[in-house]
Amino acid sequence: MRKVHYFYNPHTLDYERIYFSWRHRLGTVFRHLFVGLMIGMVVFLCSIYLFASPREAQLRKENLLLQTQFDILSRKMDESFLVLKDLQERDDKLYRIIYQAEPIPTSVRESGFGGIDRYETLMNMPNSQLLVSTAKKMDQLSKQLYVQSNSYDEIFHLAKNQDERLKCIPSIQPITNKDLMRISSGFGYRIDPIYGTSSFHTGMDFKAEVGTDIYATGNGTVVSSFWRQGYGNCVVINHGYGYETLYAHCHQIYTQIGREVVRGQVIASVGNTGKSTGPHLHYEVRVKGIPDNPAKYYFMDLSPEEYDKMFEIAENHGQVMD
Repeated sequence: MRKVHYFYNPHTLDYERIYFSWRHRLGTVFRHLFVGLMIGMVVFLCSIYLFASPREAQLRKENLLLQTQFDILSRKMDESFLVLKDLQERDDKLYRIIYQAEPIPTSVRESGFGGIDRYETLMNMPNSQLLVSTAKKMDQLSKQLYVQSNSYDEIFHLAKNQDERLKCIPSIQPITNKDLMRISSGFGYRIDPIYGTSSFHTGMDFKAEVGTDIYATGNGTVVSSFWRQGYGNCVVINHGYGYETLYAHCHQIYTQIGREVVRGQVIASVGNTGKSTGPHLHYEVRVKGIPDNPAKYYFMDLSPEEYDKMFEIAENHGQVMD
């Protein structure tokens, strides 16, 4: 039944019926429709944000599970990094020192991967920050494991060739010196016999008569056997593995460049050539081009007691002969 509207007319003191135009009625309809639509949208939006659909609830559950799994994976990778760090420290401070290999630089172990777009495909995915962070950790762990694996391969190769290596390392005195009385001067700062000033002596001097045999102190290849300024007649042997030995002020040289020699082989004789104040042998050990104390390399030639005595004599003799 249609609703009838009236209004009170004060002039006639009576209620009169109101007749609405079709425009008014149409506006009322649209007004009600608009209000209803707005209320519906509000209800719809509230239902979306406040009440998840079964599909959305399932997706949120799966997303939470994935985040938990990524967190667990990240923690496991952090634990793997700690184990790897321990292996790296053992490698650098123990294994590589035993076989006298250079430690692997940190810049090599921790170097990254090239390309700024490596993770670009992950940036547009949900949880991109978590994905990129995990991917970077995995790449870093993979790279460091690869470097460490190569290091162990190198150590294995050095250990496998240890017998040959020991034959090459200088490990005896270059002349016969059982009583240790032929040591004239040791390694380090000494008084120059010609200039009278303190200078660094890069080897050891052994006094001996002209013609005394000089021995190769390890297996190797002769790379120099001629006159050198200051050294006189000089022999240099490359033993491999970063080692070289030098024998200076020789009287005669019994070998030549390119010749393979073995430990104990006579390669020259003591002389007084070059910058020298008397017959003696100047002997040097160089490790990767840097002079090292030759006294450290007589372990196959001396007993522990003789080794200590030799060190004492070398330290207390401060006058060099070249």
